[in-house]
Amino acid sequence: MTSAATTPEEYIEQLPEDRKAPITKLNNLIKKHMPKGLEAGMGYGMLAYYVPKSIYPAGYHCKPFPPLPFINLASQKNFIALYHSGMYAKKELYDWFVSEYPKHCKYKLDMGKSCVRFKKIDDIPYNLIEQLMSKMSVEEWIGIYENALKK
Repeated sequence: MTSAATTPEEYIEQLPEDRKAPITKLNNLIKKHMPKGLEAGMGYGMLAYYVPKSIYPAGYHCKPFPPLPFINLASQKNFIALYHSGMYAKKELYDWFVSEYPKHCKYKLDMGKSCVRFKKIDDIPYNLIEQLMSKMSVEEWIGIYENALKK
């Protein structure tokens, strides 16, 4: 589900009551611990944490107008989704997250290549997400992204 909200505050305000607290907590955690250089805002109808054009003027290759996405957070119909492009692009980071997840959550990991789906919103592994935020710098993300474009 995408939102027409234009600001993170508007996005959170429009959420169902049971989603406001966990999304707010995740948003605050990500903003506090995200790699230096990222900016927070809206992107693709979700909360977005991206490489600003001031750092990476080329933007996203599919649509050069928006900045380069890195992390997104969304309230979907049946779960809260955390999208982390670094886990999609770097197998070691994906493997680390998969191996660490059971140490932080009693429920089975529900994950795609970059999307972690939290169906049990009372058991979101906030500490693990905090650790994930420090695992890739903006410079490393840009390097991985550019290398992928060259292929």
